[in-house]
Amino acid sequence: MFAAVLDPASVVGIIVQSLVVLGCLLLGTRYGGMGLGLISGIGLTILVFLFGLVPGEPPVSVILTIVAVIGCAATLQRAGGLDVMMQYAEKFLRKKPELITIFAPLATWFLTVLCGTGHVVYTMFPIIEDIAVKKGIRPERPMAVASTASQMGITASPVSVATVSLASILAENAGITHTSYSIPQILMVAIPASLSGVLIAALWSLRRGKDLDKDPVFQEKLKDPEFKKTVYAKSETLLGKTFPKQAHLSMWIFFGAIAFVTLLGASDALRPAVPGKNGELAPMSMNLVIQMIMLLAGAIILLTCKVEGNKIASTQVFKAGMTAVFSVFGVAWMADTFFQTHIDALETGLSGVVQQAPWAYALVLFVVSKLVNSQAAALVAIAPVGLALGVDPKVIVGFYGAAYGYFILPTYPSDLACIGFDNTGTTRIGKYIINHSFLIPGLICVSVSCLVGSGLAQVLL
Repeated sequence: MFAAVLDPASVVGIIVQSLVVLGCLLLGTRYGGMGLGLISGIGLTILVFLFGLVPGEPPVSVILTIVAVIGCAATLQRAGGLDVMMQYAEKFLRKKPELITIFAPLATWFLTVLCGTGHVVYTMFPIIEDIAVKKGIRPERPMAVASTASQMGITASPVSVATVSLASILAENAGITHTSYSIPQILMVAIPASLSGVLIAALWSLRRGKDLDKDPVFQEKLKDPEFKKTVYAKSETLLGKTFPKQAHLSMWIFFGAIAFVTLLGASDALRPAVPGKNGELAPMSMNLVIQMIMLLAGAIILLTCKVEGNKIASTQVFKAGMTAVFSVFGVAWMADTFFQTHIDALETGLSGVVQQAPWAYALVLFVVSKLVNSQAAALVAIAPVGLALGVDPKVIVGFYGAAYGYFILPTYPSDLACIGFDNTGTTRIGKYIINHSFLIPGLICVSVSCLVGSGLAQVLL
């Protein structure tokens, strides 16, 4: 289709450049998030210096917003607020241990929604495994779906990197799409869509595999005294632990900040009026609002909750978050350089396709998410292109769930941690790699989320 508007040499150039981008994404994933950002620099340099492309614009506003959220969440973790949340989650799970396969994914999903990152749930995995083993329930059932649910929660969180990125992209491209949706509007669709996917996946998981007392592989392993001792060792629990009042206070400060951000996003009238692009007064952008409120909340936690400021950067949330920032920086800059150069050709060749088959956008987003192992990085790279090609913003919001595709191969840290915490060995990577415990729950979560989200977006937006 490109041949109708481009000469053969230009078509070859686009193909070769796209292979450079794809190659960098594939190579970068072998080295983790930081590696992905660095390897993207190779692709960017090749595109600019070898092919003569004009450098694109790194998403500075999005990155600064992400940094502010990470800083606040990391301060919360250092203050002990995350541990308090985990304790409440454990109390919830142990009340009805026989329903662990349903309650575990709901708990991990909700924790991610509150905190904005799926990396906060590692503490929950040994607790989930302990509850399942004591009830004779195959741990794979609750643990695998709990891991995928923790990542699906990112698409329903008002302070996740992905949600902030999506809202920023829609706002920045409002002049092109003529439509911009706020974070509350996005969540009005994304929360029920994401939760529906998690619930259906949990229901499917109720009958997966055999119960432990009927599993011949597990029963054979139990004949080994060391294995039996490992499986039935002392319980992992946060119950009974007492946290200082500052930890509880930090949690409520963080919740208050989230509520305030959501309120300001729901009403333009509540935000200060500042000069816009044309000099006319307009409500302050939500990017700036989120940056300010998150910095403010982090500062209040720091000053009132006895946080050691020099240790904030050593928290798990900060390390994982800043890795994601660097990944987004490199991937988005490389992708923007390529797509902005060829956007006219792509629009001519593909706009009809994506308008007639909008699911094609979701499929591309899903695949790219796997390549970059990040929902935010996939959105920053693909959503602006979709908008430029004429994809309805309602479709962009409705297919938000498709940004979670990195469960396809069991290489994501939360999945690997989940496997490691299951002492029974039921949560596993199969002989052929692709046949692992997270594949079907992940496919159910994403497909149901996209179906429900697409319908809600057309009705509510």
